[in-house]
Amino acid sequence: MSTDLFADYQLGEAYDDMFVAEHAPRPHYRPLHDRLIQLKIEEMHKRQQAADLSFLHQGVTFTVYGHDEGTERIFPYDLLPRIITAQEWDKIERGLAQRIHALNLFLADVYHDGRILQEGVVPAELVFSCHHYRREMRGVHLPHNTYTTIVGTDLIRQPDGQFAVLEDNLRVPSGVSYMLANRKVMKRVFAGLFDKYNVRPINQYGRELLAKLRGLANPQRANPTIVLLTPGVYNSAYFEHAFLAREMGIELVEGRDLVVTNNVVYMRTTAGLQRVDVIYRRVDDDFLDPLTFRSDSILGVPGLFNAYRVGNVALANAVGTGVADDKAIYAYVPDIIRFYLSEEPILPNIETFLLGDETQKAHVLANLDKLVVKAVGESGGYGMLIGPHSTAAEREEFRRRILANPRNYIAQPTISLSTAPCFVDGRLEARHVDFRPYILHGPTTTIVPGGLTRVALRRGSLVVNSSQGGGSKDTWVLY
Repeated sequence: MSTDLFADYQLGEAYDDMFVAEHAPRPHYRPLHDRLIQLKIEEMHKRQQAADLSFLHQGVTFTVYGHDEGTERIFPYDLLPRIITAQEWDKIERGLAQRIHALNLFLADVYHDGRILQEGVVPAELVFSCHHYRREMRGVHLPHNTYTTIVGTDLIRQPDGQFAVLEDNLRVPSGVSYMLANRKVMKRVFAGLFDKYNVRPINQYGRELLAKLRGLANPQRANPTIVLLTPGVYNSAYFEHAFLAREMGIELVEGRDLVVTNNVVYMRTTAGLQRVDVIYRRVDDDFLDPLTFRSDSILGVPGLFNAYRVGNVALANAVGTGVADDKAIYAYVPDIIRFYLSEEPILPNIETFLLGDETQKAHVLANLDKLVVKAVGESGGYGMLIGPHSTAAEREEFRRRILANPRNYIAQPTISLSTAPCFVDGRLEARHVDFRPYILHGPTTTIVPGGLTRVALRRGSLVVNSSQGGGSKDTWVLY
């Protein structure tokens, strides 16, 4: 029996998922802890190799651009699960359902009556200056008023261990395939341990997603055709597009596979044209239809937006949902919840400074070394300054950017993300993590009990994105 695996495990100031104090695991982590102290390093290496091989055989990859050694990589995976109690999950589930309901009402309002803007709860200029606001969506009616069918919301633990929302992802949220692949691998690599815990299943996600997509189809279409629209094999998330299409048993198509005739969308098949009723699109608004948006796009379908506007095809997610994705709008989500639902937010936001406000901008510029600055429309860890880890030159560059376009940035306190044990370089070490559950919304809201726990695999790093050296681990939600 060996305890060497925990020899270098150090607790920092952040909340640690496994330990209350040194060598004192939390009750729901005790079975995992007890199992790990019985394992030798060689056994852990064997299990890691088995996990890597499983990912390789499944083709679980992602793309990193700009690296000379190659762009296609196995998605980094940590062997140890993250464990969430039933009580914690109950609050997360209720909080996310509340948040998504309010954001759908907000989007419907923004593109129709604009009541929340008229009453000054959210500044109209903030909405209309958003890069993802689409004037073309004004007055367009959607099935069940559903703007965001698929949502990935990023959560972090605060120092007291309570979860808070870091940001919303309502356009084309990615990563759910890694959640599903992680579980398949974990059930093989730690089969005995998995069986010992009473873990809620997540393999129903594909069925639930398909049901939500079918719910968007015109009810007069008895057997609707649903497709997944991908930008193609060179997209960083192509593995996920193919994976989800297989999970749902639907066709994976590119823009060139679709054609619009008389405002009806058809798919080219060997048997001729087949009408398409619902498109789960993984193509951004800008590239969706060259006749309406970017004319140089070769990824979209000419005429698609007109077919959408008249109701002959449904899109998930809706065009224009990026308004609610904007990191400046994020600051107003608690007020949005209060306005539409007359409820207090169940999950809090992180304190956010809006740089269009002169007082807040002056505070941020004076404290760039202490804050995190983010571009409002970026994702993947890009367009971001982490003040305490930045150089003077990087801070000066962001100062210039903020002064040139303050609307394009927000700032937040530097929060030390919670940590969880990870198997790194032959030992267990604490690494910072966040959590992205996936919400499926329609007439009812479904949240599969789990999500993607993303890991900052570099020691000391707070950036969990795979494009920035991050990885993931399986998330166990207990009954």
